[in-house]
Amino acid sequence: MIPKGERIGIVGVGYAGLADTKVRSAQEPSHTASSTTNTASASTNTTTTTTTPTPTAATSIRYSYKELMFLAARMAYEDAGIVDVRSKDRISFICSTEDFWEGNMISDEYMPDQLGAVLRPLCTVAADGLYGLITGFMQIRSGLVDVAVVEAHSKLSDVVSKKEIARFALDPVYVRGIYPEIDPYFIAGLEMNRFLYETGNSRESCAKVVSKNKGNALANPRACYASSVDISLVLSSPIVAYPLTSMEISSYADASIVVVLASEHKARMLKGSTDGIVWIDGVGWCSDTPWINDRNLADALYASLAAEMAYKMAGIEMDEPSKYIDLAEIDDTFSYKELQHMEALRLCRKGEASRLVEDGCTAMDGYMPVNPSGGSLGVGYLVEATGLHRVLEAVLQLRGMAGSMQVHGARRAVVQSWRGLPTASGAVAILSSNDS
Repeated sequence: MIPKGERIGIVGVGYAGLADTKVRSAQEPSHTASSTTNTASASTNTTTTTTTPTPTAATSIRYSYKELMFLAARMAYEDAGIVDVRSKDRISFICSTEDFWEGNMISDEYMPDQLGAVLRPLCTVAADGLYGLITGFMQIRSGLVDVAVVEAHSKLSDVVSKKEIARFALDPVYVRGIYPEIDPYFIAGLEMNRFLYETGNSRESCAKVVSKNKGNALANPRACYASSVDISLVLSSPIVAYPLTSMEISSYADASIVVVLASEHKARMLKGSTDGIVWIDGVGWCSDTPWINDRNLADALYASLAAEMAYKMAGIEMDEPSKYIDLAEIDDTFSYKELQHMEALRLCRKGEASRLVEDGCTAMDGYMPVNPSGGSLGVGYLVEATGLHRVLEAVLQLRGMAGSMQVHGARRAVVQSWRGLPTASGAVAILSSNDS
């Protein structure tokens, strides 16, 4: 094990795809290629939405998933100060991926080349990328390795039927067996309805989340779905699963995210100092029952229990953790999920999430900014890479490198992920800057 008291830090982050991809309507042909390039200083998207949007997907047909991985890894290694990853010993590689999304069995067999991991220890975590980061954290904490490279990606433009894969994860007897063509979004509609009923949060506040996050994304050069959206437009968009409307569902995007972790002594060696290192203060994860009929649909119990674990490790008091946190990058796959996760993370009391959103407390200039990056609603939904995208955005904030979306004085952040329908699995990480 590493010496007691020695920290584990994030020394490198990299990405490819996201806003460097072509955003097209679902009705457009998929052979249209992107002409943009991968650069962290890309110009800001300033699209203004005035009509009900056509379903969209941010596709990266210019690059394969392997090329996205290579570009993201190269950026992360340069950021970490790693000249040749193949020359490093005591290093491991972790890929967060799901064979169903990849379209082939044992998909991790296709990962080593583009990460520089040939003939090196590599494992797959079949879960969200934040689970992969926690796996790397534990490998370093145990003394198994000094450096861990974590990768997750989304290449959903290659998936013919995304809903069919989500539907396949439903119970084959009591759900699919009764209604084989059921839309898996029915779960989100049930959850949203129950959550709003039991907590008293308002329907309008869910639409406000969409407006806020898409608006925040206007300042994010990585965002695919940035726009200025009026609440009335969100509420009047077509209902997908009552009361959830089409504009309250995050749209898919293609991307790869790579994060490099290191023990404290190794991090100092790589970076030459502690500048630019973001420390991992606490982690937690949890899965609720897979049986939908046994869940409390009003509560995100997985997020609540994961947060308890992470807060305890980070030394954060449970009664009012918002006193210790400067910003939150949390799951907003659906509009109501941001409110539900705010309450599960104890950033506010039960039933108070609406008021915080409506009063502007969660805005970029509020006292508790939530998803200043734009979240999945503004940036795009990345399946297993969603959690690592949250980490990427939080790292840039804590380094003071978030540009025009920088939260003033950000020193500590909570990052939270949810694996999406139909799961009840999630993870939480507490990150801090060197100044905290």
